[in-house]
Amino acid sequence: MLNRWTLPYLRLLAVALFLGVLFATFELSGWRDHFSRQFLHDQFLEHRLNGVLIFLVLFSLGNLVQIPGWIFLAAAVLALGRSWGGVVTYLAANISCAVTFLSIRLVGGDALRQLQNRPARRLLEQLDGHPIRSVLCLRILFQTAPALNYALAMSGVGFRQYMLGTLLGMPLPIAVYCLFFDFLARLLHLG
Repeated sequence: MLNRWTLPYLRLLAVALFLGVLFATFELSGWRDHFSRQFLHDQFLEHRLNGVLIFLVLFSLGNLVQIPGWIFLAAAVLALGRSWGGVVTYLAANISCAVTFLSIRLVGGDALRQLQNRPARRLLEQLDGHPIRSVLCLRILFQTAPALNYALAMSGVGFRQYMLGTLLGMPLPIAVYCLFFDFLARLLHLG
């Protein structure tokens, strides 16, 4: 019989299984080959609009299966330049975070909030006190880190607060990375 102590653990297990199946699907289907900087770069150059749409979809799926966001940002900066690459990455990062949040919330609910763990409760109280500011600071530090998205989705924070913090927290790190990748591209004569 399910009780209030076992339900959060079952939800966490469901999230782990969901992510495991998704990851295995990507590995076994060969989709992982499409998550390279070169593939993304080529898509942008060959098909501007389709390249952006492919970029949005791959960034969203990649975030779910732990593909680092810098791969997408580097490809966008090298193919589109630091300004347009940054704009497209900002859009894709926010869509990706929304997709991850909604997917994980659907499967895992607010499982972390239901855990009977004193340190977790203290962290959640801080999140509850200032949800937008907390998400904003976490985004500046960790950008689109999938583990952060999973934790926030299962923390019980509202989608509106999550997205506001995400929208406000992403520009600074994306701008810094755009400058960095543009500098590297010029230094190495890439792009």
